[in-house]
Amino acid sequence: MKLFHSIESFHTHKKTIITLGAFDGVHIGHQKIIEKLIHNANSSDSESLILTFFPHPRMVLQEQSEMQLLNTIEERAELLEKTGLDNLIIHPFDKVFSRLTAEEFVKNILVDRLKIKKIIIGHDHRFGKNRTADIDDLIVFGKKYAFEVEQISAQEIQAVSVSSTKIRTALEEGNIHLANQYLGYSYFLTGTVQQGKQLGRTIGFPTANLKIKEDYKLIPKSGVYVVQSTLRNNTVFGIMNIGTNPTVNGKELSIEIHYLDFEANLYSQKIEVSLLHYIRSEQKFESVTLLKDQLEKDKLTAIAFINKL
Repeated sequence: MKLFHSIESFHTHKKTIITLGAFDGVHIGHQKIIEKLIHNANSSDSESLILTFFPHPRMVLQEQSEMQLLNTIEERAELLEKTGLDNLIIHPFDKVFSRLTAEEFVKNILVDRLKIKKIIIGHDHRFGKNRTADIDDLIVFGKKYAFEVEQISAQEIQAVSVSSTKIRTALEEGNIHLANQYLGYSYFLTGTVQQGKQLGRTIGFPTANLKIKEDYKLIPKSGVYVVQSTLRNNTVFGIMNIGTNPTVNGKELSIEIHYLDFEANLYSQKIEVSLLHYIRSEQKFESVTLLKDQLEKDKLTAIAFINKL
């Protein structure tokens, strides 16, 4: 997959089959649309292309929006690359871009820049300044500028919408199994390991303290999870706590992973942590000794779960 960070930097010698959208989560509903996109491109000697925007338009146009996304923009690109897509454009969205009229967007960008042959789009898609144009306008433009418009069915759009809503709700409720079912993969967090308070080390549970720099990334419900990472080219399992460490009067949210059967200095390394199973909610214990006893139980629970995989 070729990745472009602006519309202006995109180049190809072939015509393109295009779809637009946030594709946040790149879940099973999105994957069906992308399969259709790629099939169309392969059968017409064209290249598949997704045009997406960052920041998300709602972050720019609704400045008070504290929008939480399932993927960071880097994670989204990583997931889209796995689909077999030919081209991904992540265009910087700003208020100047939002003021393009519908026809300016179609003529100057889709036709002149992106060499559009066909666009696959939802029946409810709106575009152009103030989002005034709809699918009917796009069909008219398609006839004027000689490109085809294929509508994604209402049922498919509904499936995408339902999936996104259910994934967010499931993550917020700690139902990681349901979230992963709709995603088609295990929900994951990406961040850099930084030095923490090192309490875990003193009770036999050293942890990697994960710092996620993107404040828009959706963090699942606080609690203890079974997780998996690839470290030094090996699959490593662990238990992860999301929370404030109330037993030691912690205040700030932290994400800490205790890896099983793995010892190495991970400080400053970027790691990816996949969430497999929710064990329990975060608790405040009367002593650190009782916390350690519970962590031993959590470890046994995690091992029993891992052995069934």
